[in-house]
Amino acid sequence: MPEKETVEAAREDLAEGKSPSTAAGEFVRQEIDHVREGKHGVKNTKQAIAIGLSEARRAGVDIPENPNRSSKSRKRAKTAKTAKTAKRGTKSSAKRARASKKALKRMPKRGASKKALSRQAKSTARKRGAAARSASAKKAARTRAKTARKSTARKSTARKSSARKSGGTKRAKRSRR
Repeated sequence: MPEKETVEAAREDLAEGKSPSTAAGEFVRQEIDHVREGKHGVKNTKQAIAIGLSEARRAGVDIPENPNRSSKSRKRAKTAKTAKTAKRGTKSSAKRARASKKALKRMPKRGASKKALSRQAKSTARKRGAAARSASAKKAARTRAKTARKSTARKSTARKSSARKSGGTKRAKRSRR
């Protein structure tokens, strides 16, 4: 069950015009915090992310299903989703929930360490390729400009500061090479 603050933060993100994946990030962050607090463990970082995304989907954040899933698994998830919407009030099996929680508690906590998260982020970015990374950086800059525009009266200043920030990052990266 997601915490109230997490759901509110995700709603805020969506209201600000940020992408559903950003809103889902709030749930992933909550899950990472849970592991760090010792509520339960995870096999690896990917499992923590998967649990967070699952929570986000249940909370109604419109994020797509995993494209790497098999067609059989995708079909099963679709039928489960339609069944869930049809019978909203029914509870899931307490026995199953208890068993899964017990299994998670036995798992290690190192999957949510800073080192593990960093390794996960870098490996995922490497798979994406330069064009995709560049596109997401540009989109982030536009979003920053948009949110800054709402808070400040001057539109051009917000965009300039956002561009300056991303340009500074680029220069710093070049100098590190």
